[in-house]
Amino acid sequence: MKTALIEYHDGDTLLEGFLAHDGSTDRKPAVLIAHAWGGRSEFECSKARELAQMGYVGFAIDNYGKGVFGQTMEENQALMTPFIQDRAMLRTRLLAGLDALGKLDMVDNNRIAAIGYCFGGLCVLDLARSGADIKGVVSFHGLFDAPGNLDNEKITAKVMALHGHDDPMVPPESVLSLETEMTGAGVDWQIHAYGNTSHAFTNPQANMPENGMAYNPDADRRSWAAMKFFLEELFF
Repeated sequence: MKTALIEYHDGDTLLEGFLAHDGSTDRKPAVLIAHAWGGRSEFECSKARELAQMGYVGFAIDNYGKGVFGQTMEENQALMTPFIQDRAMLRTRLLAGLDALGKLDMVDNNRIAAIGYCFGGLCVLDLARSGADIKGVVSFHGLFDAPGNLDNEKITAKVMALHGHDDPMVPPESVLSLETEMTGAGVDWQIHAYGNTSHAFTNPQANMPENGMAYNPDADRRSWAAMKFFLEELFF
């Protein structure tokens, strides 16, 4: 396996993504990975490596800037909030990451998907809402809120949301709202809700039940399996 740190820009902001692939020169399907609220961490990089072992190009993007990471919940919130409040800025940042991935020599530009975790789940839904030319997106315990004052483009990507039913950040009305939004847009969508499952169910390091976050190994395993099947459907 080959890994590298890839610098790219959104305007004047220097960003740094993490790349993982099998080292061959053949063009392969690629998966963009959008990070949670703390910035691109080892968690997202590990997902890029897992995807590379599956035969894909994994690319964990950076939404905050090279070397910018949150260390506390307060710092994470402060980093994420400007992008939640300005979804046009978020869209531009996400498209910069997608553009950087598409320029890599080993990437088949006709076979790109995106996955994201928590804040990153919202990011990949917004990437789909941007009308980006990608095959599909997978949101793991993501936020579902639509951009509001930012118009959607025609969504061409298939959409999968993997959701903990007990997630306090995404109540049932938010799930229904996403279903309504995607249906109205004519999207090929699916939502998998895991019972007795809270926010951040894929990440053992985010295990804080008092804040509505709890790792769930069954939901983690089931959601990854669902994603694998989804990617196979998209690419092959």
